[in-house]
Amino acid sequence: MQEDENMIEQCACIHVHEELKGQIQGKIPEEGKLNALASFFKVFGDVTRIRILYALLCSEMCVCDLAQVLDMTQSAISHQLRYLKQMALVKNRREGKTVFYSLSDDHISSILSQGMEHIEE
Repeated sequence: MQEDENMIEQCACIHVHEELKGQIQGKIPEEGKLNALASFFKVFGDVTRIRILYALLCSEMCVCDLAQVLDMTQSAISHQLRYLKQMALVKNRREGKTVFYSLSDDHISSILSQGMEHIEE
């Protein structure tokens, strides 16, 4: 019988390594933090939001400029920016009547860079 390459390998017998189990269980964050982390990563599951983040990685921009660069409506950009701001990935500042957006911090650029590096391997 030929093995399926996509088949997941499993132990042939059940044996719990209690010492290892105890070490690992204490290092897994609490459920609330894991839920927050899962929500954070969901933000990166949308191509439009990724495009906006990449544009902001290059430069601080207003909604008008983002709409032009990404060939989208200002309404669509604003909708996504609202979500990105709620998730603390972008911040904004007002200059007169114009609101400029930028990445919240260096963590966001690191996540984008590491993610791209991973898929390009």
